[in-house]
Amino acid sequence: MKAKDNIEELILKNRERLNEMEPTEGHFERFEAKLRLQQKKKKITLNVVWKVAVAIIFVLLATNQAFIYFSPNSQRSLFPAANKSEFTLSSVSPEYQEVEFYFTNSINNGMNQWNTLTEDGFISKEEQKMMDSEMDEFEELYKNLQKDLEANPNDERIINAMLEFYQAKLSVINIIVNKLQEVKQTNTSYETNNEI
Repeated sequence: MKAKDNIEELILKNRERLNEMEPTEGHFERFEAKLRLQQKKKKITLNVVWKVAVAIIFVLLATNQAFIYFSPNSQRSLFPAANKSEFTLSSVSPEYQEVEFYFTNSINNGMNQWNTLTEDGFISKEEQKMMDSEMDEFEELYKNLQKDLEANPNDERIINAMLEFYQAKLSVINIIVNKLQEVKQTNTSYETNNEI
């Protein structure tokens, strides 16, 4: 408390002299410049924030990849609740999952068109048996590829064979469906012309 009393006493004794004294010329400008310099130092730039964010993301991704690399028996599918007994391209990587999703969707769409043409009566029972036989062969080939992929999930030859399988199956379905739709259009236009 004595220090406070001493300061108060000093100020009270010299009050008149302190009130008369003005700071030197340019004092306020120098003071303002110093304040701005301190504010610039304290300001965090967006560039620094981005660098820190990128560094954190990189560390997280590196950690995730290390975890995946050192635990090969873990299920890496984005849909672990899916049928775990099947080992597919989506089990290998997310990129292959997207490719597999595209092919399976396209194949299902082709088969839906096939079923529509069957219901419309453009496919005979013989043609349906042939298509069923082809699909059974594709299914058997697919199961063999799945077994090979499960045994060697990082073998590029097996992955490429799986991709070629999807392409071949999609091509066969598309060719057949397109030809049948041409026949349907031809028949429809022929019937329309005969009615006129």
